[in-house]
Amino acid sequence: MFYISEIQYTAPAEYKTELQEVIYTTLQKLRIRFERVDTDEVISIEDCIPINRKLDMKMVKTLFLCNRQKTDFYLFITTADKPFRAKELSAVINIPHLSFAPVDLFEKMLGTKVGAATIFSVILDKNNHVQVLLDKDVVSEEYYGCSDGTTRGYMKIKTASIVNYFLDFAKHKPTIIAI
Repeated sequence: MFYISEIQYTAPAEYKTELQEVIYTTLQKLRIRFERVDTDEVISIEDCIPINRKLDMKMVKTLFLCNRQKTDFYLFITTADKPFRAKELSAVINIPHLSFAPVDLFEKMLGTKVGAATIFSVILDKNNHVQVLLDKDVVSEEYYGCSDGTTRGYMKIKTASIVNYFLDFAKHKPTIIAI
């Protein structure tokens, strides 16, 4: 049986990664409220279904992408139920040959491992190498569900807090796209 803790409203007592610590410290600094749960390791978006039920929200899908030359990077956040079609997104943002970024760059630039991609990673991107692309369907939801930078911690936050406060603090103006 898949483990999900009771809902918690405070940061973990111990942090698993540097990114996780930065996330909770930043949320506290910005006075952004959240609900969170600890879980067994989550590998797929299907594993998120019981988490969605517990937190009464919809988990987003966060993809780290790049151009062919690996010089332009994108954090694309969409709804979990939408299939990803690189060609379609490429056409919308006018970037040919968009693909998944290599694992080594993923870990280096996002400060986490594959499976734990989170919008909060942009706090580590001090030179704005990563552009944030938000699906308008994500922005229209009241709540935003995501990883806390680990594959065992998930949170629910008001979407407006992410878009209007966190991204502004992280100096990453999102591009809202229809896809």
